[in-house]
Amino acid sequence: MNRSSADSPQSDPVDAIAAQWRRERPDLAPQTEAMAAFGRIYRIAKAMGERAEQAYAPYGIGRGEFDVLATLRRAGDPYTLSPRELTATLMLTTGGMTGRLDKLERADLIARSPDPHDRRGLRVTLTTAGLDVVDRAAAAGMTVQQGVMAALGTEDAAELNRLLRALLAAAEG
Repeated sequence: MNRSSADSPQSDPVDAIAAQWRRERPDLAPQTEAMAAFGRIYRIAKAMGERAEQAYAPYGIGRGEFDVLATLRRAGDPYTLSPRELTATLMLTTGGMTGRLDKLERADLIARSPDPHDRRGLRVTLTTAGLDVVDRAAAAGMTVQQGVMAALGTEDAAELNRLLRALLAAAEG
């Protein structure tokens, strides 16, 4: 069931910021709706990032480590990628990736091995423990996300995703 507008907050801190801009810079008043939308997106992302960290903590990983494990998991069996493929997918520097891989290897969540098709290359593979951790952490994180999204109801959540998909395409295009 969808929440009605009567169930929604009447105002939030972003509304106060937008009102201040409209007061101080009336010439920018038409742009405050866009600023407010992106301000909310930023605040939601920050709050959900903190909640994700809390959801992953019982598994001994943070968001950065989760991202590596989840990328390997989504690659499918045998859950193996090259460091270069991981770096490209996660938009990290090679140094940042090496640090994450070192930490995950020390925790026995991934294993690095020579690439059988490239003598200079490596392959990164989820271990059995890594597969278990990422599956449990992913479920915990998605439960947190679903709990927050439930405030919208099924139809509103689908509409939000449609709108965000269009915004993302415009921002990246």
